Amino acid sequence: MANNDSNRNLVAALSYLLGFVTGIVIFLVEKDDKFIRFHALQSTIVTAGLLVINIAVGVILRPIGLLDAIAGFFNILIWLVIVLIIFVSFIRAYQGQMFKWPVAGKFAEKQVR
Repeated sequence: MANNDSNRNLVAALSYLLGFVTGIVIFLVEKDDKFIRFHALQSTIVTAGLLVINIAVGVILRPIGLLDAIAGFFNILIWLVIVLIIFVSFIRAYQGQMFKWPVAGKFAEKQVR
């Protein structure tokens, strides 16, 4: 898929652009480049995991009687964290860095070896 370093870095960065959607697509399309596959899989794991957490917080907070404002605050906070993680990940991948988020990075690294 990507031949030179700048294309390689760009494709790795793009895997974070739409979270797990672009992560899955790029992971399935790119078969050879471990750098790109690592970032695509890490993107998929991190963003899907945060989405699950966001949904769980909503499911847990609403029924136990917490105010909608509190549930809404946590929802906004989680989405801000997701946007920040995507932004940082995009920049680091574009710079060619093989950084790892704590849990997802270790798992992704093992899978693309």
